[in-house]
Amino acid sequence: MIKILLVDDHAVVRSGLKMLLNTNPEMEVIGEASEGNEGIKKTLKLKPDVVVMDLSMPHGKDGLSATTELKKLMPEVNILILTMHDDEEYLFRAIEGGASGCILKSAPHAELMSAIESVARGDAYLHPAAQKRLMEEYLAGAKQDSDDLYHLLSDREQEVLTLIAKGYSNKEIAEQLVISVKTVETHKGKVMEKLQMKTRPELVEYAVKKGLLGYGI
Repeated sequence: MIKILLVDDHAVVRSGLKMLLNTNPEMEVIGEASEGNEGIKKTLKLKPDVVVMDLSMPHGKDGLSATTELKKLMPEVNILILTMHDDEEYLFRAIEGGASGCILKSAPHAELMSAIESVARGDAYLHPAAQKRLMEEYLAGAKQDSDDLYHLLSDREQEVLTLIAKGYSNKEIAEQLVISVKTVETHKGKVMEKLQMKTRPELVEYAVKKGLLGYGI
């Protein structure tokens, strides 16, 4: 049996959710609260398995603040954020604050029950739109990590990269740095390996984006 506490500022929403969830023989709503502070007190008293927390509650403590405070007081509790608006900023702040998942109020009943079951098991749950944005942020971060590979280059390799981007030939680079052409080729090979690139144009584009030529794109 999954014991559930509902925290929402609308009585009609709590009533509807209670009726719905109690139709599931494996779930029981053991308490309700109309704002964050009351939700925290009842969670500490009733010790539910899952707190279904409304994100936006204008009167009293909001869901975001309540989630953060509650996880500090009772780390073992699982909190599922319930929200009407697909607000990316508050969604990820809630996850950072300790929420186990997030679901839209417009979600089908079966999805809500599935989300509650997931967080009760200790798993994370995000509604599909949030999953998509989370993946987009991950991919953007991965690209940023690729850009940050620059720090892996030695001082000499950075010099060679900059001169390549400026259009100098291997021979001209060798003359400027007072090294052999073969050494230039070796440095160039290491630069391409470390930056995970295969062609000279890729190196030039990378150098421009990094601002190594004094301007970027």
